[in-house]
Amino acid sequence: MTGQTHFDGPIKVLVPTGSLGAGAREEEVRHGIAQGAHVIATDAGSTDSGAAYLALGISKNNKGAVKRDLTILMKAAHEAKIPIVVGTSGQAGGDRNLDWTRDIAVEVARELGIRPKIALLYSELSKETVKAKNAAGRVRPLPPVGSLDDATVDACDHIVAAMGPEPFIAALQAGADIVLGGRTTDTAVLACYPLMKGAPLGPAWHAGKIGECGAQCTIKTVDGSGVLLSIHADGFDVEPLSTVNTCTPHSVSAHMLYENSDPFLLTEPGGVLDVTEADYQQVNERIVRVTGSAWRPRPYTMKLEGASSGRFQTVMLVGIQDPIVLRNLDAFHDRMLDRLYHRVRTTIGEAAGDFHISLRLYGWNAVTGEKVPEGTPPPREVGVLFVATADTQEMATQIAKACNPWFFHMYMPEHEEMPSYGFAFTPADIERGPVYEFRLNHVVECDDPMELVRTVWVDLDRAEAA
Repeated sequence: MTGQTHFDGPIKVLVPTGSLGAGAREEEVRHGIAQGAHVIATDAGSTDSGAAYLALGISKNNKGAVKRDLTILMKAAHEAKIPIVVGTSGQAGGDRNLDWTRDIAVEVARELGIRPKIALLYSELSKETVKAKNAAGRVRPLPPVGSLDDATVDACDHIVAAMGPEPFIAALQAGADIVLGGRTTDTAVLACYPLMKGAPLGPAWHAGKIGECGAQCTIKTVDGSGVLLSIHADGFDVEPLSTVNTCTPHSVSAHMLYENSDPFLLTEPGGVLDVTEADYQQVNERIVRVTGSAWRPRPYTMKLEGASSGRFQTVMLVGIQDPIVLRNLDAFHDRMLDRLYHRVRTTIGEAAGDFHISLRLYGWNAVTGEKVPEGTPPPREVGVLFVATADTQEMATQIAKACNPWFFHMYMPEHEEMPSYGFAFTPADIERGPVYEFRLNHVVECDDPMELVRTVWVDLDRAEAA
C-alpha cells in the first residue's frame, strides 16, 4: 500500500451519496467538481439489508435508481476528466451483483456517447477456494461464531471476500476511468485514491470512514446526499456538498460509531485505524478539520461473507384495537402463542415437522422483542405479524391456515363479549418464501491483497454489440 512517500496534497474525494442508487444530487456533484475534486468515490451496498441480496445475487435498489445516479456521475466525471470508483456493486458485491452494475454502466456510457475504460474487480470465491484456505489454517472466526467447517461452506449460495484499496489502486494505475468493485469495505473505496497519491495512511483511512455514508456525517438543514473530503499532509477536512448544510465536530466524530462497536478503533484489511488521539476542530460553519488519526499495520486479512437460503415462511398481518387486549399485550401474546402451537399440533401433528411460530406486536415491542417497561401506557392499536417457519412453503402455509381462526375472536379472560380482530389482507396468509441468512463471519489471511481478486476489463465494442 502507498502512503509513505512525500505528499503534496490536498487530495479531494467527492462522495456523492452514501450508496449508489440512494439518490445523488446533480447540483451537489457540480459543486464538488467546482471545488477541485480529483475522484468520485461511492459505496454501493453492504450487509445492512440482510443476506438475501448476496444469496440471490440481486440489488436492493431498482435499476432506474442506480442508472440515474450513474448517469449523473459518469457525465460529470467525463467532463471533469476524473475517475469514478464504486465499491460493493449491486448491494452485496457478488459476481452477479457486479455484472448487473456493469451492464447499467455500459448502457449509460452508450447513451452519453462516451467510451470510458472500465475495470471490474471480482471478489466472489468458490467453495473450493474457501475450503482450501480453511484447510491451510488461513481462516479465522469472528465472534460469536466458531471455527469453519466444510458443511457450512457447502451450505452457502455465494461467498465474497471484502476487498481493501489495493485492487482499486492497481486498476486506477492501469488507466481505469471507472472501477466497479465487488464486495469492498466501505472505507477502502473512499481511501483508495488518496492512498494511491501518497496520502498519509491515518488521515486517508479516517476520511474514508467518516465519508462512507455521504451526508450522514453532516447536519442537514435541507436534504443533502454527499460530502467532499480533502486529505492533506496532517489530517483531512470534511464538508457537505450542499452549500446550506454544515458539519460539526460532533456530527463528524460520531460517525466512528456507525456500524462499529469501538469509537476509536476500526479494523480494515492490513491494519487498524486508531483515532484515539484524533482532534476535531471547526474550521468555519461548514467545515470540520480532523488531525491526529493513526494507522496501525496488521497482517492482511479479508472478511468473508457467505449467504444461503433456508426454510420457508408464511405470514399474516392482523390489526387489533380491542381495549382489553391493548391493556395486557404481553399476556395476549403468550396466550395466543400457546393456543397456536396447540392448534398446529392437534390439527397437523407430526407432519408439521420442526416448525416455529412467532408473533411480532408492531406498536408495542416488535422491533426489539424485549419486555416493555412497567407502566408503559397501552397503544391505540397494534399490528400483529404472525410468522410461521417450516421446512417447505406448503407446510408453512398450512400452519398459517390452521392458526387463522384464532385471530378472529380469541378471548382474553376479561372479555364478556366476543372480540374481533381485523386481517389486513384476504387471503390472509402471504407466502414470504425462503429465509435467507448469513453463514460466514470469518476472516481469511492473505499474503497478497490481490490474490483473491480477479480484474476484468470491459470491452465496450463487444458489450455494445451484445
